[in-house]
Amino acid sequence: MSADRVIQLAHGGGGRLTRELIETEIVPRFGGGPLRGLPDGATLPSPGELLVFTTDSFVVQPLEFPGGNIGDLAVHGTVNDLAVCGGEPKWLSLALIIEEGLPFAVLGRILDSIRAAADACGVTVATGDTKVVARGQGDGLYVNTAGIGLAMPEFALGVNKIREGDCVLVSGTLADHGMAVLSARQNIGFINGPRSDTGPVHRLVLAVRDLGGSVRFMRDPTRGGAATVLNEIVGECELGVLLRERDLPLAPATAAVAEMLGIDPLHVASEGRVILICASEVAPAILKRWRALPEGAGAACLGSVTRDNKGRVVLETLAGGRRLVDVPRGELLPRIC
Repeated sequence: MSADRVIQLAHGGGGRLTRELIETEIVPRFGGGPLRGLPDGATLPSPGELLVFTTDSFVVQPLEFPGGNIGDLAVHGTVNDLAVCGGEPKWLSLALIIEEGLPFAVLGRILDSIRAAADACGVTVATGDTKVVARGQGDGLYVNTAGIGLAMPEFALGVNKIREGDCVLVSGTLADHGMAVLSARQNIGFINGPRSDTGPVHRLVLAVRDLGGSVRFMRDPTRGGAATVLNEIVGECELGVLLRERDLPLAPATAAVAEMLGIDPLHVASEGRVILICASEVAPAILKRWRALPEGAGAACLGSVTRDNKGRVVLETLAGGRRLVDVPRGELLPRIC
């Protein structure tokens, strides 16, 4: 590797460059043990039970956006990473890096959102840290969280469990968070514009706990969106995924902004959704349970796992044709979480 290569903003976007950074620089140094396979959270043994452990950092700009702020986003992001690894969230850490000059009013609103989100998720903020950096060095506020949950033994998740004919489900509309942040950042003054979907998914996971033996895989489609999640799956197995455009759940405002800007919603982050792959016979039951919950009201089946187009994600369009759903190399929407 050239000695003069430097990190680009696009390396943090969740696309191909992010994957290359992790696989070439991080995994070779730390990739043994629980980090193998790059899970959202590690399952760790402890006396009497298994724990799920995860950590995340949040650098979103702007700090406040339609539907949420960096505070509730941090809680939801960590809770969701635990949940999609088959963990029941219990405890969080909270570390704040505050830039000199941040108004106390903004900090107070964000801390109130953290407290409200943690209470709503039933998790305890158990420890934390606070640092202040000089003006111009911290972009207002950065938040780091770590989470610990109890592993639910009903789930034995893994890409290697996925089979031909399995169904690809999503718990609600796609791309709302990324489009909301983009609209706020660019001061696009939409009436009834996109609102972030930031929210917890652990109740959705708990709702299907007894069906865990038929659930193959779960992931929240954050950076890089659904396209990145699904391409990572097919890149690790001898299968493909066929999606149906008619079945993609999109909020009208999100669809309108994406179309206006020429952005593929499959490439855009969601922060309160879970993509789940399961045996086809349990898919109707999972969708019924999800739709009975407020956070799963828009749940849908996106498509299925197939042996055709091995290693590829393909979208069946409204016009009847097919197109490849690839992973963006760089950054569509930097700093969205």
